Amino acid sequence: MRAPARPTRCAVCGREARGFGYCHHLRPDRFPQYRFCSMRCLDAGAALANRNNGMIDKTTMETQAIKDARRTLAETLTELGLMAPFHDRKAEDIDRIIEACIDGFRDSMQRQAAARRADNDLNDPIPF
Repeated sequence: MRAPARPTRCAVCGREARGFGYCHHLRPDRFPQYRFCSMRCLDAGAALANRNNGMIDKTTMETQAIKDARRTLAETLTELGLMAPFHDRKAEDIDRIIEACIDGFRDSMQRQAAARRADNDLNDPIPF
């Protein structure tokens, strides 16, 4: 006999989810799916996801990594002579640029991996 399924928790308040769900742009292949306990939490979660490109909350490690990447981005922009337009931007704007780069990189890697699997490139003969 299977153990009863653990109840899904609301992504906003932590109570038991009651059938309300959200997936950014209705793209479960690209964005996480969230569950909520009420329309109030669904509305709050959807607003957060819209502000954060589909993510309701980043982990502490993700948030710190994005902050740490600001310096490298600034150094690169300075080296390329492109820093002026970004100099007075808010940190949130810079973070959006960093997240867009990360998302684009990740999406490309996933597409390439899927294409290689489809082409059986991962079944190359062993070189020894």
